[in-house]
Amino acid sequence: MALISAHCYPLLRPSSVSARTPVPRRVIRRGTRRPLRRCLCSQYADERQPPDSPPQLERLFSNLNQATMEHEPGSLTSAIFLVAGTMVGAGILAIPAVTQEAGFLASAVTCISCWLYMVVTGLLVAEVNVNTMCELGSGGVSLVSMAMRTLGTFGVRTTCLSYLFIHYTLLVAYVARSSDIITDLLGIPLWESATLFSLAFGGICYFGSQRLIGAVNGFLVVGILMSFTSLVVVASANLQWSSLLEANFAAAPQSIPIIALSFVYQNVVPVLCTNLEGDLSKVRTAIIAGTAIPLALFLVWDGVILGTLPGIAGSSTVSDPLELLRSSNGIVGPIVEAFSFLAIGTSYIGFVLGLSDFLADLLKLPSGQNKPLPYLLTLLPPLFLSLLDPEIFFKALDFAGTYGVLVLFGVFPAAMSWSERYSDESEAPVPPIVPGGKLTLSVVLGGALLVIVSEVIKDVMQLQGLL
Repeated sequence: MALISAHCYPLLRPSSVSARTPVPRRVIRRGTRRPLRRCLCSQYADERQPPDSPPQLERLFSNLNQATMEHEPGSLTSAIFLVAGTMVGAGILAIPAVTQEAGFLASAVTCISCWLYMVVTGLLVAEVNVNTMCELGSGGVSLVSMAMRTLGTFGVRTTCLSYLFIHYTLLVAYVARSSDIITDLLGIPLWESATLFSLAFGGICYFGSQRLIGAVNGFLVVGILMSFTSLVVVASANLQWSSLLEANFAAAPQSIPIIALSFVYQNVVPVLCTNLEGDLSKVRTAIIAGTAIPLALFLVWDGVILGTLPGIAGSSTVSDPLELLRSSNGIVGPIVEAFSFLAIGTSYIGFVLGLSDFLADLLKLPSGQNKPLPYLLTLLPPLFLSLLDPEIFFKALDFAGTYGVLVLFGVFPAAMSWSERYSDESEAPVPPIVPGGKLTLSVVLGGALLVIVSEVIKDVMQLQGLL
């Protein structure tokens, strides 16, 4: 029997909700939230299960092509590549520079801890997103509706500011760095390089189908793996294994903001939930597998760089270990440029998709349709800002990692989940997918706040020293 649609039956009323009729995005005001209902979902279009039948919550709705009315389910492989491609971005290029003082062993422990933390926050975002989709009756729900439902007006305002700050800052960094690479390769002006990059990758996001975007992301990820492997093989010829055992755990915390920035993917979790039709099992697999690939790359990358350059581990005398490696080995330069461009391309696609969906939700545009306005607002500001300051790349990374990521993707997922799980106003349609209850949420919330406060104190002390 052909799998073509899903029908959701609210537990508290007998009428069925079909996924064939797209429901416009709505923002639910705090205090007027409707009680959430558990949905019993049938896999087949010709099955009409009564409300008291056993739950079959494999997915919440079907993705339908509005032109052909054909079912177009999202691919789990494409979802994994989307997560992996979003994570493997400009942040990986800065990891050796911020971990050199801690040494490889301490930085490896920090990387794994940050990975576990960011996996948990991503799963919390997915949990709240799917519950919000149940309430609104459609996909394409971004952090705006999630924050309004769980945290109210203040939460929405803070979420919007943090989200826009992180995404625009990183998109500026990506356009600036990619334009440098294209200019060096083709010899054209920076503004032409930046425009070419924005039009090419932005056009793929706007005009491309899920299948095309997944294929492009897969191609880029394969290119990343190939260039990364080549780089590791060339650079590891002089690897000194003993240097990998050096550790200065006292210096490890200062690398957390950049490492956390390197693990950002939560912006595409709402896209995953929509593409995978609310199937939390597939979403969980995409998040864990998609983040495990970059984790392995980060550890190998950091080990090769810190273990190849003698005396660099445990020292803060070298400002950019990658530049030192490039200057000492002429073969490394072109490989690093190729790896950098491919890594930035995958992250750019993920951030454009996430930000355009966010803006569409913020502007209350109907779901299931590509509108030019969100994409213009996504692509044009980073393009213009990247041309104002050619050295904006590292400045943007520093600001985004320190004051953006841990607020939006550390504090807020825990706060939204806490409100949703322990509020008397609603009953979540899906059970929690992150175990541990209040203890887990407290650790997630407290860990992010601790790092943020520490960074604020450090910056204030540095500012006082300059005055």
